[in-house]
Amino acid sequence: MIYTLTLNPSIDYVVKLERLQAGALNRAEEDFKLPGGKGINVSRILKRMKIDSTALGFLGGFTGDFIKKWLDREKITNNFIQINDESRINIKLKGTAETEINGCSPQLSDTEIQKLLAQLAHLTSEDIVILSGSTPTCLDKHFYLEIIELIKKQGAEFAIDTTGNVLTDALAHRPLLIKPNIDELAELFDLPKTPEGADEIIPYGSKLLALGAQNVIISMGGKGALFFNKDGGYQSNVLEGTLLNSVGAGDSMIAGFIGNYGTSRQPLEAFKWGVASGSATAFSNDLASKEYITQLFPSVLIGKLS
Repeated sequence: MIYTLTLNPSIDYVVKLERLQAGALNRAEEDFKLPGGKGINVSRILKRMKIDSTALGFLGGFTGDFIKKWLDREKITNNFIQINDESRINIKLKGTAETEINGCSPQLSDTEIQKLLAQLAHLTSEDIVILSGSTPTCLDKHFYLEIIELIKKQGAEFAIDTTGNVLTDALAHRPLLIKPNIDELAELFDLPKTPEGADEIIPYGSKLLALGAQNVIISMGGKGALFFNKDGGYQSNVLEGTLLNSVGAGDSMIAGFIGNYGTSRQPLEAFKWGVASGSATAFSNDLASKEYITQLFPSVLIGKLS
């Protein structure tokens, strides 16, 4: 079973307007609300690909009810810990530029935290857990490591999509997959500037493998993606399409990879599905449909890096 863990989910309130005027009344041209959170996005894409997963994490208040009802409506298995505080609301303003305002994370009680850890104590060696996104500010900065140690103790595998020291510390535990983008890569290695091309990125892909990652995808936005594992380094082509939705593209890439790898154990095939899934979401208003992912898949070309 694939489990996705979203510790800090949200309602994403998306507002489209021609342009944002600070200090003035702005009228939306369109708005809509979606369940937000990187792990939730992964579960939603997996469901569209007809791959089962169970979404875990913390939910509370009317915002939590909205998220759970949405997942239930999409028939996504979920087993969130119900909390006394309210899940957050994030605002996504889409005008001439994208502006995001993330809400405050909820407070969690010790009892609520222990309930989540108890769920993970039932994992088996057949399971993969995808850890995604930020943690509520009330949690200890080492909470992800506590979860990872519990996952490994049960013999399960994990993928992690986060940044900074949390990601660095996780590498020693041999994650099945990590997926930094080029900005996160620069932060991870304290680089003076963001790498611009494959030649600049290759050394850091190799370093991430040496530090413990089993598979590494480095997304380069409009320049495609690179993939590294024990067999070498690879680069995808850039698929044609109009960028509509940068939010969720990386989560879709992870879903495409893990969803395929969980059954095929073929990393390059899984990478191709990851590229197709990420691109399809980038070219969609919401997360991609299975039909669009399948349509793009034949266009994905993978070449080995020299």
